[in-house]
Amino acid sequence: MTDYRKTESALAALSPEEYRVTQQNGTERPGTGKYLNNKDAGIYVDIVSGEPLFASTDKYESGCGWPSFTRPIEPANVAELGDASHGMIRTEVRSAGGDSHLGHVFDDGPLDRGGLRYCINSASLRFVPRAQMEAEGYGAYLDQVREPA
Repeated sequence: MTDYRKTESALAALSPEEYRVTQQNGTERPGTGKYLNNKDAGIYVDIVSGEPLFASTDKYESGCGWPSFTRPIEPANVAELGDASHGMIRTEVRSAGGDSHLGHVFDDGPLDRGGLRYCINSASLRFVPRAQMEAEGYGAYLDQVREPA
């Protein structure tokens, strides 16, 4: 079992924007994230801890301005917390092991896929292409990642 956690070296490798989003509960501007339009097959992992979070198979275009997913690839790796900041009542999503702020989850996702929309900051993610998943230790998730049609 891999120990996914925050380390000083991982934090030191973050860009200022990645640090602001993951460690200071920031939000990137809508439409600016590097993974918003990514359609490649693979998984998205926590940029700090490396824990697997979302599969490309569960990514969809929601029109919200951030990458959106219908479910986590490994539910135990995603913690959901109440968030009453900015005058709103929302559910914050954090990585369980790395404690990185990822974004928020809403109940307005596609009904035929569970009804959830995980609205996630690209700055909190690292994309691992399907072809590299085995080599990077994510082979157990290959069956959850299909090539785009």
